[in-house]
Amino acid sequence: MKIIDLLTKDKLSLSFEVFPPKTETGFESVKSATEEIAKLKPAFMSVTYGAGGGTSKYTLDIAKNIKELYGVPTLAHLTCVSSTKETVHKKIKDIKDAGIENVMALRGDIPQELEDADRSRWDYKYAIDLIYELREANADFCIGCACYPEIHPESENQKEDIKRLKEKVDAGCDFITTQMFFDNNLLYNFLYKIREAGITVPVIPGIMPITNANQVERAVKLSGSFMPQRFKSLVDKFGSDPAAMKQAGIAYATDQIIDLYANNVTNVHVYSMNKPDVAMKIQDNLSDILGK
Repeated sequence: MKIIDLLTKDKLSLSFEVFPPKTETGFESVKSATEEIAKLKPAFMSVTYGAGGGTSKYTLDIAKNIKELYGVPTLAHLTCVSSTKETVHKKIKDIKDAGIENVMALRGDIPQELEDADRSRWDYKYAIDLIYELREANADFCIGCACYPEIHPESENQKEDIKRLKEKVDAGCDFITTQMFFDNNLLYNFLYKIREAGITVPVIPGIMPITNANQVERAVKLSGSFMPQRFKSLVDKFGSDPAAMKQAGIAYATDQIIDLYANNVTNVHVYSMNKPDVAMKIQDNLSDILGK
């Protein structure tokens, strides 16, 4: 089932993100964790794609398994940075052959060893290049792209960021998923700005439950997220107690989601990080709201 057909204003939904193993030895444990999350029957599940495509085979294996065994719609991530057209065309064919209808088109992080490389000759420099390829390869793909509610770390300003996002939508994106954020007001302001810019496709907010203090630094590094004082106080108070921090982090994420639902944001995506217990607890906290 296409994700765009699930994103309605009539019903609240919750979806989860998982990631594939880095090596074959870790496949079974990751497969088991993703299956436990699939048993929760989320609206859909997205499966990430490792830097440089190193875990691409496992991305499709995990996505296909979730879809076939549990009937949960899946979204396979695909990155294009530093890849050749031949490589990307092969990956697109693999996605089609696996029966996956939904693709998240991403540029991907630039590998550290290529940060100073001459990118002028790369076949793909930006996510929009991949979107064009996907749309040409299969007009029926449901294509998602990513955005930053604050600002992309490499953008000069938010106005330029939104302009690039509009170009991705015009190239063929059906929906947008946001990077993590910890202050809902930033999202509401962002939504107003992109609607003013003519971006009308559905936007799915991405929520990251911070369940241990070590995640904070990584979250800021990945997304440049603003950390409100309320969240900083939570980490300061409970960060040294793993059990308390986990409970507080889940509560904070749950509170964010409830506020989003209360403000007519009907679809929310949770970066559940292969943690079935975290996904289960958040869904349990929202069970009556979701009608589950």
